[in-house]
This record gives sequence, C-alpha cells and structure tokens, in this order.
Amino acid sequence: MQIEIATLFPEMCEAVLSTSIIGRARTKGALTVNCHQIRDYTTDKHNRVDDSPFGGGMGMVMQAQPVYDCWKAVLAQSELPTHTIYLSPKGKTLTQQRVRELAEMPRLFLLCGHYEGIDQRVLDKIVDEEISIGDYVVTGGELPALILTDAVARMCENVLPSPDAYTEESHFSGLLEYPQYTRPEVWEGEAVPPVLLSGHHKNIAAWRAEESQRITAERRPDLWAKWSNK
Repeated sequence: MQIEIATLFPEMCEAVLSTSIIGRARTKGALTVNCHQIRDYTTDKHNRVDDSPFGGGMGMVMQAQPVYDCWKAVLAQSELPTHTIYLSPKGKTLTQQRVRELAEMPRLFLLCGHYEGIDQRVLDKIVDEEISIGDYVVTGGELPALILTDAVARMCENVLPSPDAYTEESHFSGLLEYPQYTRPEVWEGEAVPPVLLSGHHKNIAAWRAEESQRITAERRPDLWAKWSNK
C-alpha cells in the first residue's frame, strides 16, 4: 500500500505518522506514506496558495493551480493506479466497510483542504471521491487524512501481527467489540468475569459473542438493526 498526502502542513502529518504502529510499519517497509507540501508547487512569487472567494464571504480559498500541479507531480512518480480522495465534511461518512475497500487499492492520494476549502474546478478535475470523518468540521484536512491513513494502514499486510488484530474489533463484523480485562483478577472489589479464567475456549467465544451483541444493541441500535437483518 502506498499513501500520498498532499497538505500545507506536512510536518504535522509526519509527527503522527512517524510514531507507534504506523511509524514502525513505514520503517520496515510494510507501508509507504509520503507527505507532500502543496506550497512547493505554487507559481506565485510570494509563495501564496490561496485567494479571496469570488462572490464574497469569509476566509480564503485554496487555488487550483498549486493543488493540480502537486497532484500531477506526485502521480508521475509511480505507475501504480491511484485513487484520489478529498477529505471534506461534504463527503460520504467513512465506514469500516469503505476502509476495507480502500485497503485493497494499491495507491491513495489524500488531498487536505484548509481555510474555506479548495477551488471547485480542481476538485472536479482530479478527485475520485470525497470522504468525511463525521458530521462536524475541523480546521483542515490533515486530521481526517491521518485518521483515514491509520484506519487503512492497520488492515494492510504486515502492519499488525495478524488479521485477528482487526477482525475481532468494533465495526469489522458489524458489531461493537466485547469488553476486555487484564490483571489483577480483582480490582477495586470488581472481579473479572469467571468465564475468561476458565480456559474453555468455546465458552469464552460464546460469552464474547453475546457481549458484542448486547453492547451493540444497547449503544448502537442502528448497527444492531443492520446486523440483525443480515
């Protein structure tokens, strides 16, 4: 998997992507993530990448030219088919199912907007899909791009120890995950459920399945309804 992130703040992205599981995956070559500075591609003598919006309004809009030239330059660096995503509150909400589909693609180009957004003309020209991380707005596309990168990367081969590390977690099967416990067996007067100490794998699996269903029905009736209908 190869992920390209086009942003005005590559140092912000690198600070996150160079640490923990994703950082280790990059170091050992299980995953390639490159951060590209859109400002490097502007032709403006003052190094500007934005201007005021036509029609008036608050804020500034990122210009089409530097975004387009960045995209062209990055795509030319590899012959891999590339799927271009614009992180936007107007996009379809990201789901685990979409993450699974994106993880099967060889190369992603993630475009991070800022200010009041990006000139629509370049979005119409290069973007294959717009994705939102939820029904709220943040100051730029960097955090959504990092979330998408993390969600996709952890499903790629050799990033996590085994597929079990993600197939048993919330949302993968349509249910929320069962509760987890560790030592000590009793903490603040509360004991670990006895079944988890039994060593009986079939009973443990059954308990976990029941707990997943119970928690999903209580907390996310929308997910429970979808899962039940299947």
